Amino acid sequence: MTVSYTLKVAEARFGGFSGLLLRWRGSIYKLLYKEFLLFIALYALLSITYRLLLTQEQRHVYAQVARYCNRSADLIPLSFVLGFYVTLVVNRWWAQYTSIPLPDQLMCVISASVHGVDQHGRLLRRTLIRYANLASVLVLRSVSTRVLKRFPTMEHVVDAGFMSQEERKKFESLKSDFNKYWIPCVWFTNLAAQARRDGRIRDDIALCLLLEELNKYRAKCSMLFHYDWISIPLVYTQVVTIAVYSYFALSLVGRQFVEPEAGPAKPQEPLEPGQGPASTLGDLDMYVPLTTLLQFFFYAGWLKVAEQIINPFGEDDDDFETNQLIDRNLQVSLLSVDDMYQNLPPVEKDLYWDEDSAQPPYTVATAAEALRPSFLGSTFNLRVSDDPEQNVQVDTSPGSARPLPAAQTPLLGHLFAAGAPSPAISLRTFGRVRGAPRTPHLLRLRAEEGGDPEAADRIEEASVGSGDEAGEP
Repeated sequence: MTVSYTLKVAEARFGGFSGLLLRWRGSIYKLLYKEFLLFIALYALLSITYRLLLTQEQRHVYAQVARYCNRSADLIPLSFVLGFYVTLVVNRWWAQYTSIPLPDQLMCVISASVHGVDQHGRLLRRTLIRYANLASVLVLRSVSTRVLKRFPTMEHVVDAGFMSQEERKKFESLKSDFNKYWIPCVWFTNLAAQARRDGRIRDDIALCLLLEELNKYRAKCSMLFHYDWISIPLVYTQVVTIAVYSYFALSLVGRQFVEPEAGPAKPQEPLEPGQGPASTLGDLDMYVPLTTLLQFFFYAGWLKVAEQIINPFGEDDDDFETNQLIDRNLQVSLLSVDDMYQNLPPVEKDLYWDEDSAQPPYTVATAAEALRPSFLGSTFNLRVSDDPEQNVQVDTSPGSARPLPAAQTPLLGHLFAAGAPSPAISLRTFGRVRGAPRTPHLLRLRAEEGGDPEAADRIEEASVGSGDEAGEP
């Protein structure tokens, strides 16, 4: 059964994940404890052999071998290889889950398209949805060990009600060297076409919609079968496994405590007054290699995660509950196309019929959420410049007669002058803006608002004349 802990992490709090560390079912401890104990036993055996059974000369040779193994272990790109592999496996694991066929969309279309309250109409709807469930059972028998143990033979499928004896004979009479999970889908299409000819499906659009949903359902069955057929390349899995095992095989020897390597004798420097002799302590003798054990726990545990979810249709703690999915799909789909067909509650006015805006009530525990303002966009509270000159719309087309105002940079405008043009003028408008008055459009607008046509003409002439003068070299 899948281990679900979603409720435990619904809120981020102090030590939120710490409570999950004490679980056993589905945990890394349950997956890794055998390999972990084996690694500790081998490390202890080598440590006892080095400390108690070897002579001084043998210890010297062993120390050289240990240093070589320790240096060699660092040359294995374990994090790189293992990280990419686990990422690939996790993506594949989720893709397989989304490929499990669910009849929810198909059963809604059947209930809406296949009409008839009589016995024959009911038989048509139940048979169509049963064919769809039969296809999923057949493909899950091919990929899931749990489902195969539940339905080891086709006789068990018949006894479970997914197939009749006549359908089984027809199924087994069709000879094929390949998996025949697709046969119920073909029965479905033929029966739907017959229902259209009999008028149970009233138009071709409804038939087309029904067959489209069936094709989506069949495509998921096919994808699930091909995920089981085409695995991650074996060479990739072998490379990752060899990388992890070889790394910790070298660590078993290289992480042992050995005598420090004797270096060339250095002349002793004279001691200053009050200074004691130099320390000759070597590395700390750790009987329990804590960091090495943590490395084994992380890397070997990472590999175990990939090993568990590379095929989620087995019987591990976190594998998919395929048998429960079969039960759920059959019960829900039959309920939808049979008991719920034309079985509607009375249509009534809703609670907010006479209200302009619907506002569902809150409980005391959630009343504070009603006081929060609605999100209207990330720029809703952006402060826009109050300068009216920056908010005037201008024509930026190349043939425009109205000159553009000089672009302003707020920082340079504050430092130098309020009317100083910005050096960030584009090349497109450089020649047209050069020498033009700063606010001719504002003067024109103010003249038009004042209602003095002569003043407006004088301002217009002055602005045009200034622009001509500015254009001269």
